Amino acid sequence: TTDRVYQYNLSTAWDVSTASSYTSFYVGSQLGGGSAISFKSDGTKMYLLGYSSDTMYQYSLSTAWDLATASYDSVSLSVLAQDANTKGLTFKEDGTRFYTSGSSNDKIYQYNMGTAWNLATASYSGVSLSISAQDTNPEEVFILTGGEKIYLLGDATNQVFEYNLSTAY
Repeated sequence: TTDRVYQYNLSTAWDVSTASSYTSFYVGSQLGGGSAISFKSDGTKMYLLGYSSDTMYQYSLSTAWDLATASYDSVSLSVLAQDANTKGLTFKEDGTRFYTSGSSNDKIYQYNMGTAWNLATASYSGVSLSISAQDTNPEEVFILTGGEKIYLLGDATNQVFEYNLSTAY
């Protein structure tokens, strides 16, 4: 409800119980409520998926992983044509492909980027995976490095599902 992305400092790496101060970045001018976030592997790009707009937005961080240096790139991509309730987002590690999950059609969708990490060059590939037999309200989606497996968090069943891909990505 705050339309902000929050960054917390951890005094012990990977231990959220040691979280202290935080920085926030306002994204309400674009997002109006977010459902997923993903970062470029080097921390210089941030991608947000808006649940109310079913649109993905691209941001740059002039200092890697530091939200205080974030700015909107004025680049977005509507994913509404694929699903009216998109919730999850994950990237191939080289930034040439990303995946979303949607609960209107209960599918995982694949998108291609003509230029790695550049949302302006992204388009829907026409490829999707139906997950309705496992869950009717998919939330988060994650693709394993190497692209052999996709994991999906299902809200209707409160389970994590693993899918094997015969061809990576």
